Amino acid sequence: MTEVEVISKRFGATEVLGQISFRIAPGETLAILGPSGIGKSTLLKIVAGLDRRFEGRVARPERLAMVFQEPTLLPWRSTLQNLTLVHADLSRGAAEDMLAQVGLAGKGGFYPGQLSLGQQRRLALARAFAGRPQLLVLDEPFVSLDAELAETMLSLTESLIARARPATLLVTHARAEAERLADRMLWLGGSPARLGPEP
Repeated sequence: MTEVEVISKRFGATEVLGQISFRIAPGETLAILGPSGIGKSTLLKIVAGLDRRFEGRVARPERLAMVFQEPTLLPWRSTLQNLTLVHADLSRGAAEDMLAQVGLAGKGGFYPGQLSLGQQRRLALARAFAGRPQLLVLDEPFVSLDAELAETMLSLTESLIARARPATLLVTHARAEAERLADRMLWLGGSPARLGPEP
C-alpha cells in the first residue's frame, strides 16, 4: 500500500501544496489531474522520494519505477545497457524479452540517438517495467506526442500495467488519458493546491 500524507510543501515563502492525503492499493491506478503549473509534478516528486523537503510523510513500496515526460536515457549506453545498468540483476535474456514486449526486439545494440522518439519512449517504459515495480509513477508520459504516437504509447502502457499490476500513480492534464488508464481520479487545484473532485 502506498500512503501519502502531505501537510505542506513550500518553495521559500510560497506554499504550493496544502494538506493532501491519499492511498493507492496494489494493482490500482490513481490519476491526478490539474492544470499546468498547479503542482502536479511537485507532488509526484514527493511521492517518488525525489523531494524530501516537505511536511508530512510518504509510505511507499521498496520497488519503485518512474517514467518522466522525457525518456531520460543514457545516450552513451546501448538500448540493452540502459536496462541492465539500472537493473543489475536483470539477465541479458530477461532484458531482451522486455525489449520484445515493448516492440524493440533486435534493437539491443542500438544507442538512443539511433532510435526514433517513439522507440525511445518504448525503451523508457521497458526500463520502468523491467524491475517489476510495486509502485509505478507516470509523469505526463504522453505529453508533446502527436495523436498517433500518443495512442500507441497509451495502448502499450495499458497492456504493461494490466500484465504487471503495480500500484500506479498517473499525473496528467488530459482527462481522456486518465479515464482510460485509471480506476480512480482526483483533481489538484487551488492555492495552495489540494486534492478534491473535479470542479
